Amino acid sequence: MKLSDGVEWSLHCVALLASLPAGATLSNAALAEYHGVSESYLVKHLKQLAKAGILESVPGPRGGFRLARPASSITLLEVTEAVEGPGPFFRCAEIRGNLPCCSSTVFVRPCEINVAMLRAERAWREALRSVTVQGIVEQVAASASPERQAASRRWLEAHLRGV
Repeated sequence: MKLSDGVEWSLHCVALLASLPAGATLSNAALAEYHGVSESYLVKHLKQLAKAGILESVPGPRGGFRLARPASSITLLEVTEAVEGPGPFFRCAEIRGNLPCCSSTVFVRPCEINVAMLRAERAWREALRSVTVQGIVEQVAASASPERQAASRRWLEAHLRGV
């Protein structure tokens, strides 16, 4: 399974926005600059996150993006599904019905491969559902050097809007 770059970018942006003071926003240009990614590609994903109720888009010259709700209530699964969609990652086309030796056979049991793939996907989704953006922010804060934290704080202060 390969997720799009948009998932990684979105997760990082949501985590960064979780560290903003109340009412503050960051522009899509600032978010793209901070992460060193394409602004035009990133804004597509930021809009998907806003549509999903994860981010709030604030209009105007002092506007930008901020979390729509507390980071403790946003899971990595929600962000992933906002970007990739909620559908299954594996789709069984039942090609076993194409076998030359049994083309007219009706299978009474589900495809064993499909069953295994769906089981794995449920476990993967449950793992992502159990991790909140707040938990990620706390892990980063605990592991980042004081220098990195200070540099990030200075950058944010220079780019914050709406405060």
